[in-house]
Amino acid sequence: MREITLPSPNLDGSVSLEAAIAARRSVRSYGPEELSLDEISQLLWSAQGVTGARPDRRAAPSAGALHPLELFVCRSDGVWHYRPQGHRLIKHIDEDVREALAQAAWKQTFLGKASVVFLMSAVIDRTTGKYQERGRVRYVPMDAGHAAENMLLQAVVLGLGGVPVGAFQDAEVARVAHLPSDQDPLYLIPVGKLRGGE
Repeated sequence: MREITLPSPNLDGSVSLEAAIAARRSVRSYGPEELSLDEISQLLWSAQGVTGARPDRRAAPSAGALHPLELFVCRSDGVWHYRPQGHRLIKHIDEDVREALAQAAWKQTFLGKASVVFLMSAVIDRTTGKYQERGRVRYVPMDAGHAAENMLLQAVVLGLGGVPVGAFQDAEVARVAHLPSDQDPLYLIPVGKLRGGE
C-alpha cells in the first residue's frame, strides 16, 4: 500500500483544553503497543489539518498562511508523508528509521522505542519568499512551535505521551529520512502509549 486515506478527525474530544494543558508532560518512556490509524490521524490533523473551506485554513497558525511545515510519520512499516489536502498519507520510504533517528539525535534511545516518531520539516523558502530572513529566524520556528504544541496537547487528550526533540544532527536526520533537498528538519516528536502509572 502506497497511500492511506486517514480516518476523519474527531471534533468533539472528551478532555477539556484546560485539563489537557494541566496534564501535559514530556514523556520519554512508551508502552509497546502501536498507535492506531485513528490516533495518528488525530495527531496529524491537530498539527496541520485543514479546518476550513480553503486549504490554507489549518489547525495551527502560520505567518502569512504560507504553511512551510511538512510532517512525516516514521513507524515500523516505513516513513509516510502527510498531505493535509485530502487528509492522507503517502509512502515516502519503506525503511523503519526510528533507531537511526535516535542515533542522529545524539543517541536519545527513547526515540527508537516510540510507536511513531513524527518528523517535522520546513520548506523555508515558502516563508522567506515573502518575509525574507525574518521568515527564517522568526516565523518558521514560530509555526513549528504552534504545530508541535497542538500535537502534544492532542496526545494528552488521546491518553498518549510524547516529547518534542530539537537536539539532533540536522544533516543526518535529513539523510536518514530521505528528506527532499528543499526541506530542513525542525523537530522530532516521538509519541507512544503511556506505561502503567504514568
